[in-house]
Amino acid sequence: MHSAGQLARSPAAKMFFACAGLLVWFSAALHGADLEEVRRQFISGQYSNCIRACEQAIADREYSEEWRLLLVQSLMATGRYANALAVINSSLDRYSGSVRLRVLAREVFLHNGRKDRADALLQEINYLAGTRTWAFRNAPDLVALGKTALLLGADPRRVLDNFFDRAKKMDPDCRDVYLASGQVALDKNDFQLASKTFAEGLKRSPKDPDLHFGLARAFAPSDRRQMLDSLESALEYNTNHVPSFLLLADHLIDGEEDQEAEETLEKALAVNPWHPEAWAFRAVIRHLADDSEGETQSREKALRFWENNPAVDHLIGKKLSQKYRFAEGAACQRQALSFDPKFLPSKIQLAQDLLRLGEEKEGWKLADEVHDEDGYDVTAYNLVTLHESMSKFQTLTNEDFIVRMTAREAAVYGGQVLTLLQRAKQHLCQKYGLELDKPTIVEIFDNQKDFGVRTFGMPHNPGFLGVCFGHVVTANSPASQAAHAANWQAVLWHEFCHVVTLQMTRNKMPRWLSEGISVYEEVQANPVWGQTMNSRYREMTLGKDLTPVGDLSAAFLTPKTDLHLQFAYYESSLVVEFLVKQFGMESLKRILRDLADGVQINEAIAAHTASLEQIEEDFAAFARDRAEKLAPGLDWEKPKPEELLKADLKWLSEHATNFYVLNHLAKKLVREKKWKEAKTPLEELTKLYPTQTGGDSAYALLAEVHRNLGETNLERKVLSKLAALDADASDAFLRLMELYSATQDWSLVATNAERYLAVNPLVPQPHRYLAQACEALDQSQRAIESYRTQLLLEPPDPAEAHYRLARLLHQAGDAAARRHVLQALEEAPRFREAHRLLLEISAANKTAVRSESGPDGVAPSNNHKP
Repeated sequence: MHSAGQLARSPAAKMFFACAGLLVWFSAALHGADLEEVRRQFISGQYSNCIRACEQAIADREYSEEWRLLLVQSLMATGRYANALAVINSSLDRYSGSVRLRVLAREVFLHNGRKDRADALLQEINYLAGTRTWAFRNAPDLVALGKTALLLGADPRRVLDNFFDRAKKMDPDCRDVYLASGQVALDKNDFQLASKTFAEGLKRSPKDPDLHFGLARAFAPSDRRQMLDSLESALEYNTNHVPSFLLLADHLIDGEEDQEAEETLEKALAVNPWHPEAWAFRAVIRHLADDSEGETQSREKALRFWENNPAVDHLIGKKLSQKYRFAEGAACQRQALSFDPKFLPSKIQLAQDLLRLGEEKEGWKLADEVHDEDGYDVTAYNLVTLHESMSKFQTLTNEDFIVRMTAREAAVYGGQVLTLLQRAKQHLCQKYGLELDKPTIVEIFDNQKDFGVRTFGMPHNPGFLGVCFGHVVTANSPASQAAHAANWQAVLWHEFCHVVTLQMTRNKMPRWLSEGISVYEEVQANPVWGQTMNSRYREMTLGKDLTPVGDLSAAFLTPKTDLHLQFAYYESSLVVEFLVKQFGMESLKRILRDLADGVQINEAIAAHTASLEQIEEDFAAFARDRAEKLAPGLDWEKPKPEELLKADLKWLSEHATNFYVLNHLAKKLVREKKWKEAKTPLEELTKLYPTQTGGDSAYALLAEVHRNLGETNLERKVLSKLAALDADASDAFLRLMELYSATQDWSLVATNAERYLAVNPLVPQPHRYLAQACEALDQSQRAIESYRTQLLLEPPDPAEAHYRLARLLHQAGDAAARRHVLQALEEAPRFREAHRLLLEISAANKTAVRSESGPDGVAPSNNHKP
């Protein structure tokens, strides 16, 4: 018998081993190709095929751990958690050095209710990483180690640098790197970094559904249309992609499209009948439908395999809070934290819920705790930074309100804020029959980013002027609105109306109705507040943009443009106006009371008005009628763009009443400074369309024309019409103050100053005009207040303001007059009138001293003895 060594030296043996080696290499290459194909099947959602292929490979004694990893991942994706556990139990000892298998095994143990075993695995991985560092040098292993480090509490930034970025440099095509890095950014609410990371991954793997899904999640808070596009791509490359179905269901719930959300969840459950998030979303839908039994059953199914899973109650609570059900959402977060006190997503969500409920002490404390435990959590960092800024705010209070704003703004218009809110409370609470049981908190921010953090947890501010959470209101101050400040009085009236309707319904109302009532009540309080039909809304109403009443909440969620979002507000207010006109105010209040009792909106409307189908039909006719009645003397046929480009006065004569031709030609002539020619189309527009405001308004252009032609009286007349129509026309208000001041029509100066201050009280000019007007109208106390406010705003001529204030104070016998006249002289030492006033004040003071003295010039004693 030959020994092995001897056999190896024979030519035949050499040929045998060469062939054997070739066969081994060929077999490995063949199965390597098979493995890559099976991996593609898994990524594309062919889970059944993947499971069969992996089981066959394992039965054929394929050694690579990749087959076990793919098998377990496929079993988990289809909800076969017990089967996945069996595979894991048979694989851990076999692959005693595999960190990737252990990271996956942890997830399997958790989904089988074995948290103790899952936690032990983290320590195993940590031990392996410390003793076998040399063994983990490929990208997937580095990613697995990074995930473990995060779970053990490592600093996320260091994990990104030391593990994920290293893995990316080692293998730029490794999809796990981008998925893991993007997930870290999502977990910490760093959505900008998340979108950048997933987009980078998609450059390498453009058909990867998981990367498209990650990008969708990154866009979800800021751009729902981009999110939906990314979800469409994810489902194109994996028609069984459960996470995409769940995010789509999430979106549909936000839009109050519960039936569509249910159908989407069915698709997810067809793939994985035990997915915890799918059942959690179903519990949310049941809760919102006031189906407590269905909610309980859905929650139990969500916890079927992992009964202490904090993510389930966290998700339910987060969705309820997004529906403004903050008390219910907070209760869910407390339940999640009872399962896992260190579950930071629930802790930061609870912090925000409590802050929105006005339970600020505990809310700020929780935000601090999350920041201490995780310095990378963007929301926690933002809130902690905001708290520091808000500690410098001034608080104004009365029996019904707690108002917080910067000390400077509080001094300028804080008193007016309290007065307006008190008036809103008296009127709206009486109108809707509501008694508030605690003060309303109103916080006004001079920095848009601070408003964004307080309101949304993030510094972005997607166009909101104010937000109401129930009895807490946040608002942007005029200082944060740059050149396009809105009427702050209208904003606060709008938000306080939300306070009334949200509390009246216990926060159980669709967004369209909530916004519709608030815009409607703006107009009821002041006809120039709120929104009215205009040329753009007319075109949208008579076109294809009028949304059915039952779908109105969704119109706020994914508007095509900013204009479509504004139209959603307007249309909602028009629905409310329609309901009140057709069925009366009492019917609207009954609908709100039904919502508070858990009745669904369509049922509540049908019970007190008509069926939803009838309402939608009648409202559409009502809206079209309103649109058609806008400037009926105008021709509203829209010319083609190329026709407008060649429009001239001759073409105008052939289209003398066409709105678009008149508007286009007027703007063109103004741009060319052809003032006389521009008068013709502008005067026609103001005659045929006398209610124009905002971007439509020909009044502002016509006033500019008159000004450039020196036609001051006509300019004043036109601007007065504009000022009576538009509550935000601050430029018109300022110009009218100048014009009426020149003619000494002081009552109209005061009127326009007050209009301006309702838009922006933080500039000195309107305070100066108001003070001068009040002086002339013998309203000395108001004049004194206005001059004092002007001086808080660093006026361009402080000497004049101090002098005028000193003069009024002296007339009132106020000793502060001397200080202000001295300040006037400090600013302008040669100010002759101020010198004369100082002499007058000094002489008056000497006279007063002499009159209080006895005959010998000594003041009499008050201590007379009998």
